[in-house]
Amino acid sequence: MHMNEADQILDDILARWHHWMSGAPINGVDRLDDPAFREARSRSGWDSSDDIYDREVEQQKMKAVDFQVGGDSRAQGGMDEPHRSAIYILARNACTGAKVWNSPRLPADPLELGIVIQEARNILTRRLMAAGVL
Repeated sequence: MHMNEADQILDDILARWHHWMSGAPINGVDRLDDPAFREARSRSGWDSSDDIYDREVEQQKMKAVDFQVGGDSRAQGGMDEPHRSAIYILARNACTGAKVWNSPRLPADPLELGIVIQEARNILTRRLMAAGVL
C-alpha cells in the first residue's frame, strides 16, 4: 500500500504521540513516577527561547492528540472501539518502525481489519484538523 503525504504526516504525529505517552525519562529520571519531575521542561539550563517554545507547542499538540483518541476522565472526547484500539496499534507500530503489533480488540479478518484501520485514520484525521493539530 502506497502512503500519501497525509498518511505520512499522521504516522509521524502518531509516532511522536506514542513516544510522548510512554513517558520517556528526562535526564534519567522517570517523570511519571516522581511528582517533582512531572512538569520538567528542560534537559539543560541552556535551552533557547525557541527550544522552550517548540517543546511547549509539541506538548500541547500531544495533549490534543491524546484527548482526540482517548478523551478525558469525564468521558468526553475520545474515539469509540475498535477505532481507538486501531489508533493505539498504529501509533505503536509507527513509533517502533515495525508493523507487528496488533490487538485482540481488532478484527482478525484482514479485510475487516483494513477497513477498521482506514476508518480510524479518517476519523482521527478529521478530529485533528478540527482541533488545529493538522
